[in-house]
Amino acid sequence: MGAIRRGGLLLHKRVSANEEIPEMTVGWILWLASILPQPHADRLCLATTIYLEARSEPFHGQQAIAEVALARLHSRMYGDTLCSVLSKPKQFALTTVSPNYKLSNPAAWKRAWRAMQQALMIYQLPETERRLVSAGATHFVALAYASPAWARGTPVAVIGDHSFYRLH
Repeated sequence: MGAIRRGGLLLHKRVSANEEIPEMTVGWILWLASILPQPHADRLCLATTIYLEARSEPFHGQQAIAEVALARLHSRMYGDTLCSVLSKPKQFALTTVSPNYKLSNPAAWKRAWRAMQQALMIYQLPETERRLVSAGATHFVALAYASPAWARGTPVAVIGDHSFYRLH
């Protein structure tokens, strides 16, 4: 059926006369994050990154992706919000996938949202009480798809398809 557009963005795809399904694209999510107050914007950026980077990974692999972003935020070397950390060019999927990419798996989105919530809860604990699955990693890579120069030596963790490294 028809689509509803506002400002050039596809907001909903009409399925039937009574039902609409949101069209969540990366571009729409980034726009929404730009107008949301904190901490809501950061939660949205982090959940989206988890979805894009690890939606088919085990839950603790998704949590590890979140932990890398949180480690970078807490280092204060990459930005002062999660959205700014995750939006650095060529660092995370938010900047490497097309803005038109659709997040089309609702079950994976719910898992990514839960992984984001779990990681944020863990990072609210004192540092000595945190039990991190990423072993304090600041970087990760799926070596089957990329081989960056920094991914040398033994990773601090390997979870699913991702290898995790602590560089700083």
